[in-house]
Amino acid sequence: MQRDSTEPVYVISVAAKLVQCHPQTLRMYEREGLLSPERTRQNVRLYSDDDLERVRQVRRLTQELGVNIAGVAVILDLLEQILDLQEENVTLQAEQARLTALVPRSDASSSSRRIRRRPRQARIVEIE
Repeated sequence: MQRDSTEPVYVISVAAKLVQCHPQTLRMYEREGLLSPERTRQNVRLYSDDDLERVRQVRRLTQELGVNIAGVAVILDLLEQILDLQEENVTLQAEQARLTALVPRSDASSSSRRIRRRPRQARIVEIE
């Protein structure tokens, strides 16, 4: 059985080992708003696999690409917006396909007909 990647299961020490960083780094990312681990009733941070992947993204951006923490926040926010828009686009395409299937098909001749207006002919009015 496969575990849900959003399920919070790792305490901070284990999460830090898995992403090869110091626990204080995870706390700093949380203070900066880059990470939001779940909390138990005893206020213990629990990280999910998705949280760990986000930490890897942050580290890649800061260490490999030289982006500062503020820049990372902007980049991650834009990435989330892109993903949201992609999901919305898929939903809209599915709805469009559903509605298209509901529209009755008429024969090809009537669907290809277009109403055409004749251009107005200019009237010549003589003024005396």
